[in-house]
Amino acid sequence: MCVTAVESRPAGVALTPSPGGHRPFGARIKAFVALTKPRIIELLLITTVPVMFLAAQGVPDLWLVLTTTIGGYLSAGGANALNMYIDRDIDALMDRTSQRPLVTGMVSPRECLAFGIALAVISTVWFGLLVNWLSAALSLGALLFYVVVYTMLLKRRTSQNIVWGGIAGCMPVLIGWSAVTNSMSWAAVILFAVIFFWTPPHYWPLSMKVKDDYARVGVPMLPVIASNRVVARQIVIYSWVMVAVSLLLTPLGYTGWFYTAVALLTGGFWLWEAHSLQNRAKAGVSGAKLKEMRLFHWSITYVSLLFVAVAVDPFLR
Repeated sequence: MCVTAVESRPAGVALTPSPGGHRPFGARIKAFVALTKPRIIELLLITTVPVMFLAAQGVPDLWLVLTTTIGGYLSAGGANALNMYIDRDIDALMDRTSQRPLVTGMVSPRECLAFGIALAVISTVWFGLLVNWLSAALSLGALLFYVVVYTMLLKRRTSQNIVWGGIAGCMPVLIGWSAVTNSMSWAAVILFAVIFFWTPPHYWPLSMKVKDDYARVGVPMLPVIASNRVVARQIVIYSWVMVAVSLLLTPLGYTGWFYTAVALLTGGFWLWEAHSLQNRAKAGVSGAKLKEMRLFHWSITYVSLLFVAVAVDPFLR
């Protein structure tokens, strides 16, 4: 494992509380919830539940939806906790992560490690007993990929970290499909590919915004080692592939007019924003005028609308 040598904490910030330090119970509960990164898990569930509607070609069993979403939260939460355990050294030096529970000392590294492992075990058994063992295997595979492949092997080694590491974030699509059918389908594979090509142009604009943070800790995110022009060009390339892949569902017979219309409209607006960012980068615009976060925020809206269309489309065919 390649690990960047950095000071484990900034001056004045303790990674563990001092002996006898006061850690209120309510704050501790919030800290353990924060270890799971709830905001990120919201996006994962947005891609899981709609696929279950598509797989069922209607309303899936609601108990199955509940058990799948709970299992997904536990699994992703365990992966995120283990990610924070591994990255606690650089989290202490980055502005955007300086208030995470391990940095503030609200949760100790040992507690975080035990919490993450416990969630990994519980979520796998939960999926196996209450959903099916295919979904359990996919869930565990996603967790291990995120923790081992992305966090431990790729993140501090290569600018392609988010490209290949993003595979873990694509797995909820497969889990949603397998939860309903206990099998795989080309529809699930296509939606997996949509999220795969969505992840880099979703994350790179944020990385452009906070590239000084990543540079400070030696994490080679693409915006750290390449110019804004190069990053924007990559964003445009991935964006075009993503939109093209999203349109494959209809000719293959998995979706109808409603999904197609939403995919065209939202994809078209995405491409407009991506090319606008590229034009600003080509013109040498930097700082706040680059407006890279416009695409980041739209990317969240895009994936939400697209997968809502995935869920609604079966009722309109």
